[in-house]
Formats: sequence, structure tokens, C-alpha cells
Amino acid sequence: MTVFQNLIRVCLLLPLLLSVSLSDAGLPAIIDGQPLPSLAPMLERAVPAVVNISTISRIETAEHPLLQDPVFRRFFAIPEEQRKNHSLGSGIIVDAKRGLVLTNHHVIAKASEIEVRLNDGRNLVADLVGADPDTDVAVLRIPAKDLTALPLADSDALRVGDFVVAIGNPFGLSQTVTSGIVSGLGRTGLGIEGYENFIQTDASINPGNSGGPLVNLRGELVGMNTAILAPGGGNIGIGFAIPTNMARVIMEQLVEHGAVRRGLFGVEVQDVTGELVAALNIKDRSGALVTSVNKGSAAAEAGLREGDVILTVNGKAVSSSADLRNRFGLLRVGEQVELEIIRSGKPRRLTGAIADPYRDYIPGARLSPSLAGALFGELDRQNGIPAIPVGTVETNSPAWNAGLREGDRLLQVNDQVIDDLRDIARLLRQADGLYSLRVQRGDQLLLLARR
Repeated sequence: MTVFQNLIRVCLLLPLLLSVSLSDAGLPAIIDGQPLPSLAPMLERAVPAVVNISTISRIETAEHPLLQDPVFRRFFAIPEEQRKNHSLGSGIIVDAKRGLVLTNHHVIAKASEIEVRLNDGRNLVADLVGADPDTDVAVLRIPAKDLTALPLADSDALRVGDFVVAIGNPFGLSQTVTSGIVSGLGRTGLGIEGYENFIQTDASINPGNSGGPLVNLRGELVGMNTAILAPGGGNIGIGFAIPTNMARVIMEQLVEHGAVRRGLFGVEVQDVTGELVAALNIKDRSGALVTSVNKGSAAAEAGLREGDVILTVNGKAVSSSADLRNRFGLLRVGEQVELEIIRSGKPRRLTGAIADPYRDYIPGARLSPSLAGALFGELDRQNGIPAIPVGTVETNSPAWNAGLREGDRLLQVNDQVIDDLRDIARLLRQADGLYSLRVQRGDQLLLLARR
């Protein structure tokens, strides 16, 4: 075919091509009686419940306690530097009547001020209700006026292959939507959080998506986007979300107590290996093998013994030792526990209750108003170092504002070594207040100065 013939052919087809383009531009909502599939109606309902979160964090100019004293800073005109971090993450309005916003702990960690930007453009100052670093869950409260909340789904009903949509603010791009499927369930052992039971998805999750929702096609919250696996620093289609059921349990405790009050069962477990299946006379590798039971613990009172294999907790199957740890970690103090176990090849049922690990601790308010909101145990000598163990610390309480956190070991008060709880009360009474605390936090020794 010649060039001239090709030109004639194009001219003849041009009107037809134009008519197709024009008709596509105005594509009808229904073709052959069937509506076109679209996520737009669902997103129109869900997106107003997704918020952008930014924080203000104060930068300390020095570590010396005197430079952290506001009176000293004002006297010597030492400026207080601040840094505003924009679009650090996302959040989910889960209760419109109470103004509750769910997000990740790492999004608001170390923040002195938290600002929430709604989909309608409003900027609101948020109060921190409580946070749980072990599950990376935090709850904020904003003024409850004209808010839209996401309904919560039963995340236990999710199946691998279900379609899901992630909504958030990656890289500061507000209200970005990505879609994918559930790639895996019950992911543990990733070393991301203390308690892990992640939903894995291939929906694109990037920096800024943290704390945003993972929703099903009905626009119901099934998970909270938390982390990605990114060896090269970019998204490779492996993202993780905290299941709604797990986030809900943590949220309820944070709203009620300002902190998570985890109980203690007093049992050590390990995974059931292939070699142990025959030795234990069990069917498969599911469950968790009991390796030790703490004397006088709730597990001992329930009748659990070394060598038992725990198959279910409250009717739900246990897949591994990590799964069992997650289940116990989400149970409240005093909550009843029903266990199905295998002992010497025979099935048994045991019942017990989650014990309070701080039942013998005393409230800090009994020692000094400066320590109100924290619980303190009797002096012990863990690793040869005498210290007062610190139990739960209520968010924004005097003890919290002094810098104390659950799990700390108190070594000194106002630069004085302490021998018992009475020493704390005496030292604070003599000094007419709290000036400094020295604590052991993990492997670190910290000097906390009251600001």
C-alpha cells in the first residue's frame, strides 16, 4: 500500500476515531444494563473519616538538668527551639460522638503538640488520650463537632485474597488511595512491635500512611496501616496493618485507663517443632509447648504443667508461641481464661484468670503528689542493682510529666540513693519537691529532671 493510500485510509478513519474518543469521554454509568465497577461511592463515605496528623516537637539544646529548668532558661535568655514536622502520619476517626481518633504511637511519640487536619480543611488541636508502644497504638481526642467515623469490621473474618483499600497521606499527599488484596494474616516475628499479629497487604503503603485505615470494599475498618518491608527504602508491595480487633481492645483500655493494663499468666512457651509432634503424641505442629510455669502464678493456679501443649485460648486456636503471647497480652487483668491442652497425649480443659502483675505495688500519690499516677514496688536487686521497680504510669500524670515510664527502675531521688519506698517520701518531703530522678530503663541509665 502506497503512502497516498495510507493517507486516504487515515482520513477515512479519523471521524470514526473522534466519535469513539468523544463517546468514551462521556462514558455512561451503565453499559448493557450493568453499572460500571467503581470504589468511588465507598470512598466518598470513608475518606472524611481519615485525617492528617502533624506534631510539634521541642528540641533540647542541652542535656544538663539546669538547662531544662524553665526559670533558669528565662533568666539567662536561653531560647527554646521548636521544630514543626508536617504530615508525619495519618489517623482514623473511630468515634464521632466522642471525637476519638486512632493512630500509631510512633506517629505522635515525643510530640508536645498534636494537630489534626480534617478532610474538610479544618485544623484542630488534639489531646493525647493514651498510647501503647508495645502495639504501636495511640488514641487522640478532638472536638466532636460534625465528624464522620469509620465503622469497625471484624478483622477475624478476613481471608487471604480479600480486596482492601489503604487511605492516608503518604509524602504529604493528602487523601491518597491505593488498593490491593490481603496477602497474609497473623504475621509475627518481624521485630516491629512487642506484640505482632499483622495483616499483610500488597496495597501501596508509604511514609505518611502510618496510622491510616485499611478498609474493605464496604468501607469498614479492618486494619490500621503501620509498617512496610522495604529493603531498598521503597515500597515493594509488602505492607503491614494492625488488625481492627487488636486495635479495638487496646483503644478501649487507653480510653478507660490512659494506659494498657496487661495482666500476667506466668508461663513460658515455645513453638511445637516437627520432632516434638511424635514425642508429645499430638496430631500436628499447632499450639504452644509449655516449658516452665512460674511458682504461685495464675498458670500454676489453673493447673498448667511443664510439657503441656496449649491448643486453644477461649475457644480460639493457638498457632504458635508468639500467637499465644499476643492473646495473653490482649487480655485484661481478672479476665477468665479457658484453655484446651494436650497432656501426655490426652486432651484436657483448664480454667484460670489473668493476674495483676502490680497487685502488691502502691500508688505514687501515697509517697508524694509529685509521683501521682505511677505504681511503685518494693526494692529489689535485679542484676545486683538495688532499685524500686515502676509499674504502670498514667499518661499526663505528675509521674508521667516527671519522665517516669512503666518498666523503669528507680535508683535515685534528688541525687540521693534510696533504700526503700519510705526513703522516696522522706527525700521529697525534705526537699519540698522533686528535682531529679535517676532511673534504669532497659540497658540505659537516665537522669530525669522535672521541667
